[in-house]
Amino acid sequence: MECFARDHAAGGADGPAQAKYYRRLLPAAPPGPGQQYAFEVDLDQCSGCKACVTACHSLNGLDEDETWREVGLLHSEDWRAPFQATVTTACHHCVDPGCLSGCPVLAYDKDPVTGIVRHLDDQCIGCQYCVMKCPYEVPKYSARRGIVRKCDLCSNRLAQGEAPACVQACPSQAIRITVADQAILTAQFRATPAAAGNAFLPTAPRPALTVPTTRYRSARPLPAAVRAGDQRRVAPAHGHPPLVFMLVLSQLSVGALTVGLFLHPSPAQAGGGALLGIAALGLGSLHLGRPTQAWRAFLGWRTSWFSREVIAFGAFIPLAVGAAIAPAFPALAGLQPLLGVAAAVAGWLGVGCSAMLYADTHREFWNLSWTAGKFFGTAALLGLAFTLAVRPGVPHPGLLCALVFVTLGKLALEQRIFRWQVDRETPAPTALNRTARLLTGELSVWQRWRIAGALLGGGLLPLLGLLLPTHLALIAGTALACLLVGEACERHLFFTAVAPDKMPGGFTT
Repeated sequence: MECFARDHAAGGADGPAQAKYYRRLLPAAPPGPGQQYAFEVDLDQCSGCKACVTACHSLNGLDEDETWREVGLLHSEDWRAPFQATVTTACHHCVDPGCLSGCPVLAYDKDPVTGIVRHLDDQCIGCQYCVMKCPYEVPKYSARRGIVRKCDLCSNRLAQGEAPACVQACPSQAIRITVADQAILTAQFRATPAAAGNAFLPTAPRPALTVPTTRYRSARPLPAAVRAGDQRRVAPAHGHPPLVFMLVLSQLSVGALTVGLFLHPSPAQAGGGALLGIAALGLGSLHLGRPTQAWRAFLGWRTSWFSREVIAFGAFIPLAVGAAIAPAFPALAGLQPLLGVAAAVAGWLGVGCSAMLYADTHREFWNLSWTAGKFFGTAALLGLAFTLAVRPGVPHPGLLCALVFVTLGKLALEQRIFRWQVDRETPAPTALNRTARLLTGELSVWQRWRIAGALLGGGLLPLLGLLLPTHLALIAGTALACLLVGEACERHLFFTAVAPDKMPGGFTT
């Protein structure tokens, strides 16, 4: 009746023949205070034809390999309660979007009137952290443009009273635009997180993380055993090579400078740590789609751990350089200890921010205890190995024993993941189970190299150094090389073995 009254006020119900596709699938009134636009998907009507995917791709001018909407499958694993439905998914325009809070350059905003989460292409530097931060992996990186892009609910069309492309294209009208109440959704998903999964969509990431607004409805009751059709499938994730070397070298630089503080101060060791830190930041910039805009990465410091990491390492580098060159200037020589301590503090804060950056994505393999243990452990063992390699004249027995202890402790921490290793027929495999399967399957070669590098560089060679102290320089240099290989392999596995929960369909590697 509201739609009829609106048409009558506009001059009659006789309008364009296609009006039912681009107007009638919109709410009669715009969102009010505390409300926003949202998708509504009827699982009973969706046939999986992917007309919505094609329309979105065509009308938004996406790249050939770029998609903003995916189609997947839900099915019941209990033969006593058969169920099957196709499901279409896109950006959920969350009440508390992770992409917005994680962006280091403020390239996202949430419209205060419509609630649409928009990506500001001209602000983006292509760091891709929003892809990791979004539980639903909605933002898509465009290598050709060097930026991330995402669905904006066709806001330009909505402003003209026209439904989004996917809504118009659906032949069965399975997708609609509705008005959602943000307070109700927040209470529903965050007050009762145990039942929130099925209230949103079974097998999807926890809605309590970002409070998605998309509503999935079905007249049929969903069985308890309903699963995504591709839930058991696992494949290695992107390896992010620049980030691998950036993390390893930045942690090496912090560890090298810190270990040097506990010994007789060495400008050479402080300088080596500073150079390694500079190299780490240089390699890290290769990960960006727009590296020339990297200087803006501090803008999101209020909410983004990425920005905080940049600020911490941005302070570490000049302080480490100052500690290295201070002895060459009589006026600064007395400040060397203070500069060294300040550099170490900034460096360890940077390592902590690096750990929080990944833990804040809420991926189980990147939980804070494991990630912090790996990152701080890398800094400690590489710092010890670097000191032994560049300063073989220091008292070495204690350093060699500490190196063995840290290496074995770090390996023990990493091997905890195999507690979740079970056969692939186990019902409803968890994210950690999928990670363990990857480490013993497609990524097993990398896992072997990682263990070999650690045991050789942090176990056998340090013990050999205790027996042959006259050859310590050669042994320590070889141990450092082996540990660098092992830590690089571990950091590669850190990225490729993560297998979080995901929306049905749209499986990417």
